Amino acid sequence: MSEVREIVQLGADVLRIHAQRVQDIYASDIQEIIGDLFVTLASTNGVGLAAPQISASWRMIVIASRPSVRYPYAPEMEPTLMINPSFESLDGVREKDWEGCLSIPGIRAKVPRYTHIKVTYINASGDAVIQVLEGFVARVFQHEYDHLDGLVYLDRVESNKDIISETEFLKLIRDS
Repeated sequence: MSEVREIVQLGADVLRIHAQRVQDIYASDIQEIIGDLFVTLASTNGVGLAAPQISASWRMIVIASRPSVRYPYAPEMEPTLMINPSFESLDGVREKDWEGCLSIPGIRAKVPRYTHIKVTYINASGDAVIQVLEGFVARVFQHEYDHLDGLVYLDRVESNKDIISETEFLKLIRDS
């Protein structure tokens, strides 16, 4: 039975280590983490969650872009599990845009990310998938992927002036 897990916060050691590759996606502990990732993300207004954020240092993420209070303009997509993901930029173009993180509440920052990427991962059925992601969903993928390498989005900020409070961010999107 899947359960909502605590989302670890900035400062937790698990957020700063390189997560290990999943060898057997059908192992009971891996299946349990997968279920917990889905239900934990669904319990939030987030659009993605990496296994290290629920204290499980495995290379697994779930992306579930959907409009919410935190991301009112997010496109709708089915929650997607990505095991042992990798990616490459398709054109080298990067764009700065706002990001937040369930592990770093109360803050938003402008982060440069590739806008057009090709991702490769193993899905829940054990099949290899190659997919092209663009825009917001590409940003979410890269944000979650960073968690697998022990990075948080604040590590990618180019200037401290690009960091603002969640309250100021909500004013910005309300007024835009």
